[in-house]
Amino acid sequence: MNKQELIDAIAGQTGESKALTSQTIDAFVDTVTQALVKGDSIQLIGFGSFVVGARAARSGRNPKTGEPLQIAAAKTVKFTAGKAFKDIVNT
Repeated sequence: MNKQELIDAIAGQTGESKALTSQTIDAFVDTVTQALVKGDSIQLIGFGSFVVGARAARSGRNPKTGEPLQIAAAKTVKFTAGKAFKDIVNT
């Protein structure tokens, strides 16, 4: 499902216009992004949580040449599904 299909599905369930639904989804994504940039976590009970994690610097290899290279440390976003969400998916 892509973004437009998600907008269509939500608009169909709520009866709202596709334009308003698109704005709502964009606002949700922007809010989650800004919270994670600040280092906050997002917890949606029954659905899951988004948290920022840290990936340490490490060494790797260039797959073309085989020469070693250093991969810089980076932040990563992790999503952990909530129990209710997992239970629904696994039924």
